[in-house]
Amino acid sequence: MSVLAGRRVLVGVTGGIAAYKAVYLCRLLQEEGAEVRVAMTPAGTKFVTPLTFEAITQHTVATEIFPEKEFVATRHISWAQWADLCVVAPATFDFVGKVTHGIADDILANLIAALPADRTLYMAVAMNSEMYAKEAFQENVETLKKRGVRIIDAETGYLAEMMQGKGRMAEPEQILECIINDLRAQMPWTGKRILVTAGPTRERIDPVRYLSNASSGKMGYAIARVASQLGADVTLVSGPVTLETPRGVQRVDVTTAREMARVVEIAWPDADVLFMVAAVADFVPRDPADQKIKKSEATASLALEPAPDILAHCGKVKQPGQLLVGFAVETSNELAEARRKRTSKNLDLIVVNNPSTPGAAFEVDTNVVTMVTAESEEAFPLLSKEEVAKEILALAYRLYRELNVAADSNS
Repeated sequence: MSVLAGRRVLVGVTGGIAAYKAVYLCRLLQEEGAEVRVAMTPAGTKFVTPLTFEAITQHTVATEIFPEKEFVATRHISWAQWADLCVVAPATFDFVGKVTHGIADDILANLIAALPADRTLYMAVAMNSEMYAKEAFQENVETLKKRGVRIIDAETGYLAEMMQGKGRMAEPEQILECIINDLRAQMPWTGKRILVTAGPTRERIDPVRYLSNASSGKMGYAIARVASQLGADVTLVSGPVTLETPRGVQRVDVTTAREMARVVEIAWPDADVLFMVAAVADFVPRDPADQKIKKSEATASLALEPAPDILAHCGKVKQPGQLLVGFAVETSNELAEARRKRTSKNLDLIVVNNPSTPGAAFEVDTNVVTMVTAESEEAFPLLSKEEVAKEILALAYRLYRELNVAADSNS
């Protein structure tokens, strides 16, 4: 999954001929899953109309500090707070100078002035080669770099006047690659292989009937989605659900507990972390019928046998440095059962919830969980499953780092 998925990107467009490339840059950002808004300087609107960007982004384009048709006097604050990052493409000689010296006389310059300190500003410079070579511009660029602005340098090539020289704006694909590479380097799970199971299993009684449970898969899918957003290489082993696969996540569909066990047992040795979220059947029919069982032929009982205990198996074969996370649904004595399972199955972390708790039932978008490790127990209030996933992954990351520090010291 792209690290840009779900991110909010403010694209600034200034008055240079390379402004036409910003249209394609917006589309590339959207294809990576980002939400895009555009702010333009007055000069920028002379090269590409705001309507073009509105059609691409499905958002109003900011072109004025005080537009006549609507009162948005604080838009430079709200949009700056909204953005996860800002990229100015093209960033002209004039605009680079403005930002360097704190001049905010248009809407884009105001947005950048109001951008929170923890948001990255990218500036893809573009201008004539004579302007690029000016000492004033080079000094401004060095000043901005020292302040943490990410300068995407110009390239050598044909300029607007068909002269060759340095000043041509980097291509949109290069700008996108720069942003993605920076974000990947900041992601805690970058390069790690995470295995997630989700959803129920279905255990056949006959070709038309099965045993199953009410798991919707939403919690497991939320963990897979957030883990991918945090840079992980995620494989999602999914029971039968109606959810869409998160962007960039590799999904393997299974139906039965035995099918899930086979996939997980093959994938686990190469994974760094396993989140065993799936509600796997505890028992399966011993002798499923090949044909539909007629009412007249039905017996008073159904012979069952234990299903594979996937989590226990993974705990037995877990290698140093691997992190194993289990999930438990309990309707009574939740903490006692969670502690017992964590110990008996060699888990590093277990997440337990009670579906009778308001907001924690099956098939809802919220959850109420307690996370139990060898050292701590932490109960969380009602949160969305996305927020729960973030909390689980944050704790799992701390545990994973501790495990690998210990593994390195013992090697």
